[in-house]
Amino acid sequence: MKSRAQRGTRLTGSLSFRLGVSLVLVLAIGGLAVSLAAYAYGRSAAQKSYDRLLVGAATQIAGSLRLRGDEVIVDIPVSAFDLLSLAPRDRVVYAVFDDRGRLVTGYDSEEPPEGDDQFFSGSFAGEPARYAHVRRQIAERSFLGAVDVVVGQTIEARRELAQQITRNALVAVAAVGLVISGLAFLAVNSALRPLRQLERDFALRSSRDLTPVDVEVPQEIASLVAALNRFIGRIDRQLRVMRTLIADASHQLRTPIAALRAQAELAYETPDAQEQLRIVEKIHERSRNLSQLTDQLLNHAMIIHRADSVDLEPVDLRVVASEAVGQFDQTLSGAELELRIDLPEEPMVCDGDALSLVEACKNLINNAVAYGKPPITVFVQDGGATLCLGVRDRGDGMAKDMWADAGSRFAKRSGVSAASAGLGLSIVNAVAQAHRGQMTIRRPTDDCFEVFLELPKNRGAEP
Repeated sequence: MKSRAQRGTRLTGSLSFRLGVSLVLVLAIGGLAVSLAAYAYGRSAAQKSYDRLLVGAATQIAGSLRLRGDEVIVDIPVSAFDLLSLAPRDRVVYAVFDDRGRLVTGYDSEEPPEGDDQFFSGSFAGEPARYAHVRRQIAERSFLGAVDVVVGQTIEARRELAQQITRNALVAVAAVGLVISGLAFLAVNSALRPLRQLERDFALRSSRDLTPVDVEVPQEIASLVAALNRFIGRIDRQLRVMRTLIADASHQLRTPIAALRAQAELAYETPDAQEQLRIVEKIHERSRNLSQLTDQLLNHAMIIHRADSVDLEPVDLRVVASEAVGQFDQTLSGAELELRIDLPEEPMVCDGDALSLVEACKNLINNAVAYGKPPITVFVQDGGATLCLGVRDRGDGMAKDMWADAGSRFAKRSGVSAASAGLGLSIVNAVAQAHRGQMTIRRPTDDCFEVFLELPKNRGAEP
């Protein structure tokens, strides 16, 4: 199974293409909806227009009715059909029915509806037609009743008018769609411009430039830029650790290794056995000091590296203190040494990296053994809002004016010597910062000196 680095970047298509396709789909769906609405509107408009012509013609015919005795006489006005001549290719049909439903004049094609409906659909000569119905009430001595006038027309002109309205609407929609497409293209380019700026920013950078990205971006990708800056920061810190380790090793190890080599050559060339034994003792001492120096350099690099690469987990500081005491190499102190340990009964849980905390505690022990006075006590206690992990001894400790830079690398006041790189408290300080805490130095009484880490409590820990 390939790792993330081996898989590399997986291309999933152009973002511009996706946005373009999305906009085309939106416009297509909108265009279809507008087309349907335009067609429905065209049909309705054509229907209403020609229905008014039918009603006008039927009303004129109804107005021309007169009585001759008890018979209805119809004198069809020419103007009634002039209105319908606006649709020259449509056929026109009309009929007049008396109060008994008998045809007075016209075509016996469609009888009027029984109700008072003004419009209805039917057919004429095998073609679909639209009819208008007008009823006129006549109240005379010789005739009392209603006369129905029906005027119809085929619907070819209606269809053509509806299609024309729809075409005109679609032309307007197409023109607007083209304009919107152009504006959408410009909007997509404008929206993607910050991404191109990011691309140019990274493309123009040198391999040594690990500064944060400083490009104006919209709110939607601000979180992406923030994540990139955090990632760049982690890489920068890792490279600084590597560069620091290389620089420290070349600076701190060159001299003792050269001295060790010179003494070994001197021992090889010395014929006097007593003198040779004395040189070998110095070689042994320098070898032990070199081992301790190398451990400090590697531990310092490891602590800084783990600060960015290891997730913090709930850790009981009592277990950390016990591990540190158990792993402490008393042979490095040059004498047998009894350590005391002061732990509370209840758990002292913080979010941390157990390995880093153990190394910090071991460095505190080494520092107390090297510069303090017994008895030396490793303690864990509840500091209220924080938890404390530290070492206490009975020595005078460092002067108060040295406390400020005690956690700095190679500080002159941190114990730099042939036997030490002065990194002990620097490692402790780095661990404290990696755990969002701090290293604290204090002298509770005149004969007591303490150095400890103050660490935030685990959020899920019981109060």
